[in-house]
Amino acid sequence: MSDVYILGTDMIKFGRFPDKSVVELGATAAQMALDDAAVSILDIEGLWCGNLIQASNMVGQQILQQIGQTGIPVVNCANACATGATAFRDAWLSIKAGMYDLVLAVGCEQMGRGLLGGVGGGRSGIPKEGLLGSSTMPAVFAEAGLEHSSKYGTTFEQFAKVSVKNHHHSTLNPKAMYQIETPLETVMNAEMISYPNTKLMCSVNVDGGAAAVLASEKKAKEIGLGRAVRVRASVLTSDPFTERDLVMPDVNTCTRLAAKNAFEMAGVGPEDIDLVELHDCLPRRRSCTTRIWACAATARPAS
Repeated sequence: MSDVYILGTDMIKFGRFPDKSVVELGATAAQMALDDAAVSILDIEGLWCGNLIQASNMVGQQILQQIGQTGIPVVNCANACATGATAFRDAWLSIKAGMYDLVLAVGCEQMGRGLLGGVGGGRSGIPKEGLLGSSTMPAVFAEAGLEHSSKYGTTFEQFAKVSVKNHHHSTLNPKAMYQIETPLETVMNAEMISYPNTKLMCSVNVDGGAAAVLASEKKAKEIGLGRAVRVRASVLTSDPFTERDLVMPDVNTCTRLAAKNAFEMAGVGPEDIDLVELHDCLPRRRSCTTRIWACAATARPAS
């Protein structure tokens, strides 16, 4: 099976764009990624689009209409927090399987304002109110934080320091919505949303779009590796069954499983990793979807 390379990526600046459609956000990101890879839509053999909130609206086909209706296959993906990454992984798999040599993966979303609800209710799900307190994500992860505190003695201040670190990172990212240094005292004294989560510990809901151009090794060498990055592994898991109270879904087991599988696929270990980007895995009715991939730090030489 061919190695897969990322030839180009880009994303729009995070923000709120009420005057634009989700299709426009995705099309803009797609065009930027194509430019970054120095290819055109005429070169692309397949498009994978990740969008959750408008999953039934054929967003991928609408994006293709905006950037060049070439007749290539389009696959729309909806997979909770792993939606965009699932589009990326399925595009990656199409090259690994030898179906295509050059494909495009796009993820786009319009979130709107207000609290994001996560855990489902109903007879087969977790109660929306009462045991968890609320189905909104700050409350769900507050419960996870309290459990972590009970097991490991994690303090409110330690949780707040994570937010301080992330706000600092935003000052280094020109595409972040906010780029503001946020001192520890400011985070801890902000409005309490759901203990231990203050307002400045919660993610702001924003609109966004990102895209990546993926290529087989043959195509990458043909175009020119340049800044190309080889994808060593891409893994998707769901939450394996554990004996656990429905009040507190296990949000960690599937992440550990995904990491284990990714290390095995990539042929590396934790000691070889220089940088980790970890996104939450969203519990839904005792299951969650987690995605992880490992990329080579540098591209192989064209020879």
